[in-house]
Amino acid sequence: MYYLRYATRVKIGTSGTPRRRLAAIRHEELLAFELGDRSVEQRRHREFAALREGGEWFALTEPLTTHIARLRGDRDPWHDYARWFADALCR
Repeated sequence: MYYLRYATRVKIGTSGTPRRRLAAIRHEELLAFELGDRSVEQRRHREFAALREGGEWFALTEPLTTHIARLRGDRDPWHDYARWFADALCR
């Protein structure tokens, strides 16, 4: 799953090919990745439903900012993705 920022909004989405997907979506910053599938994505959409601005876009305010900060830590989001991808190949 990915969290993309465009201005003061965040898109919460999922993709099996995030580099390709992110290239197709207008955004300013990749905020974080979260390990999960559509069911986790739908859970996040429900969790942050009060912040929904349309479709999969949400206002970049609390509690979403805290959730994203916890996911990201002090790492580049692509580092997490690379680690998960490598782990999956080793299974």
